[in-house]
Amino acid sequence: MIDVIASEWLKFRSLRSNLYLLACSASAIGACAATAFMIGRGFDRQPLDQRLAFPTNGDGIGNGIALAYFVLAVLGALTITSEHSTGTIQASLVAVPRRQVLLLAKIPALAAVALVAGQVLAFAMHAASMAVLGDRAGQILRVGVTLGTPLSEPGVLASVIVAGLSMAAVALIGLGVGAVVRSTPGALVALAVIIVVLPVVARTLPMPLRAQAGSFMIENLPFQIAGTGGGILPPAVAAVLLVGYVAVALTAGATVMAPAGRRIRVAAIGVATVVLLPAVTGLPDTGTGPSTPAWADCADKRLAEELRCASVTVPLDWAKPSGRRIELTVGLLPATGAQRRIGAVFAIPGGPGASGVAELSENAGSFAELRDRFDVVSVEPRNTIDKGVLPYDCLVSGPWITWPDTRAEYAELGRRNQAAAERCRAADPDFFDHMDSASVARDMEAVRAALGEDQLSFIANSYGGIPAIAYSRLFPGRVRAMVFDGTANPYMSRAQTRLPHEESFARFAAWCTASTACALHGQDVGEVWRSLVARADRVPVPVEGEPPQAAYSGFDLKEAAAPSIVSPGPAPGYPRWTELAEAIKRAAGGDASGFADYVRQSTKSPKVPSFTGMNMTHCLDGLGFRDYAEYRASRREGERLLPNLAGTELWHPLACVGWPAPATNPPAPLPSTGLPPYLGVGSWTDFEATADLVRRVPGSGTVEYQDHGHGLYNAGKSCIIAHVNRYLISLRLPAAGTVCGPQGVQPAT
Repeated sequence: MIDVIASEWLKFRSLRSNLYLLACSASAIGACAATAFMIGRGFDRQPLDQRLAFPTNGDGIGNGIALAYFVLAVLGALTITSEHSTGTIQASLVAVPRRQVLLLAKIPALAAVALVAGQVLAFAMHAASMAVLGDRAGQILRVGVTLGTPLSEPGVLASVIVAGLSMAAVALIGLGVGAVVRSTPGALVALAVIIVVLPVVARTLPMPLRAQAGSFMIENLPFQIAGTGGGILPPAVAAVLLVGYVAVALTAGATVMAPAGRRIRVAAIGVATVVLLPAVTGLPDTGTGPSTPAWADCADKRLAEELRCASVTVPLDWAKPSGRRIELTVGLLPATGAQRRIGAVFAIPGGPGASGVAELSENAGSFAELRDRFDVVSVEPRNTIDKGVLPYDCLVSGPWITWPDTRAEYAELGRRNQAAAERCRAADPDFFDHMDSASVARDMEAVRAALGEDQLSFIANSYGGIPAIAYSRLFPGRVRAMVFDGTANPYMSRAQTRLPHEESFARFAAWCTASTACALHGQDVGEVWRSLVARADRVPVPVEGEPPQAAYSGFDLKEAAAPSIVSPGPAPGYPRWTELAEAIKRAAGGDASGFADYVRQSTKSPKVPSFTGMNMTHCLDGLGFRDYAEYRASRREGERLLPNLAGTELWHPLACVGWPAPATNPPAPLPSTGLPPYLGVGSWTDFEATADLVRRVPGSGTVEYQDHGHGLYNAGKSCIIAHVNRYLISLRLPAAGTVCGPQGVQPAT
């Protein structure tokens, strides 16, 4: 056998056509460089905010791999078809009568040359692509990867190496095809169909059939073997499939070459080898993950058509699992099938009281790229205010909060709060008393179990951070990844969390100084505001057409103004700042109707009410004060740190004074071990609080959005989506100091 192999090596290196073919394979490098150049030019021509939606070039090899495959496959085919075309095959068979031995003897020389050539080509193709893209390669995209992926990216070095190996595999496939066809022109046609035509046909199919068919194409197997994407197959399955293609091709060649009486035996051996490959390599289950809920069309026809719904039943009181049970609606945006499914992402809604199912429907576009790899689920949590168990009108109203100056006023506020709570609670006291975020977290764990997932990844939005913290404490081993998006932070002092609001007030004042659209243009806005607040605290400003109790104190003015201060609306007009300036000017003239008008638009009340539906979670989560002394201490800190907005940080805690049920989920530290690194994202308004929260988990990272906004992922902020998707897909965190802007500008990582 050694002599036969040596003779085949002599044949191989003596053919000039082989050297020419190897030289032609360098054209694949040029194809990668040319494609990267075109991608770079197209990328540069996009507006800054559109670049994040640009398709990735990946490691760049995919742009030339079909050409490299074809050249090396032809090299393999010529190893045997050249003997048929010249007639020297007869002499070879005389020298080596056992035809399968002759075929096998051709493999070592071909494989050795193709292995070396494949590795050289793969690394050169990658290097050329990266060099042409230059600094653009580091631009992160919404799909969670960069425009170009360097060897330092997870899995990229492996994908380049496997791409080189696959070129050797394709050369062996070419050998098998050549042995079957026995004609160089025929082999060229057959290989063109396999390497070029079939992948093109697969790309014309509709989704998800396109992704499914494309995953089985040879050109997409290296990326799947390396786990860097490119299809739906797990790495082991893709590896077995590549080996299987080689085995099938060589089996077909050996069968055709065998004498007529032995073909069935040769074919049987080859088929048995292919069939046994999965068992020999320990092929894992290729299912897309268990999903046991009975998904169906959602009952609410206002929801997105693609959204699926199911029900999960949980105990009302988790301390009594065999007691009363309640039903939760779970929503699912299913994975699209474009990539191998990683698992499920749980979108935790804010509020408290918001429906995660409705948010998932409304914000489905934000999850489009993430669904290439994940199912996205959410829930109508138990504290969703329109479940029909408690009176809806009662939950969306509540008392007007005052700023107590004495113990007596503090006690009077408590009596008003308690009366409002009892009016809602009376409909179902047991239900009302189990709306805490720890119970919501346990419900989330029940959803995880129903989905059959070992772990979940999470995106917690706004107040959704509180149940996310509770879940982290209760079930740390079930957390694969956790994103906090502008979330509440129970570990910072209330005044500290409002410092960014003071910065927003300074921006509002600066805008008024610069813009004639501001009704206060030409005045010292800070002085006008502080004087108005001080007078209103002494003598409340009446609201035209409303009873005297609707008059605005300085505390009321600050609470009404705060949402507009931190969320001014789109630049450059800033409609909410424009409206706020008009309201301040009018109130300074003795009429608070400007504030009352826009408060009514969202609350149907002339002053901001304390919503009982939010308080029934806030107060059980320990948001309130222990006593009057703690309130006074918090108030003093706010007055010291917040010259323009002191008191706004006390609004929600004051709503819990006199609450009829004790806190069942007070703030508690996160576990010191057992949690993966977290990602925190936030705008000017909420970044510092979110960053402080995630830094309590070792190794965590942050991204600051340097503009106004809240709930950035749901709001479709592409730069934030890009970093969050990258983290959720690869568990790779952004570099320290990474920032985003309104147009997606951020440093490369």
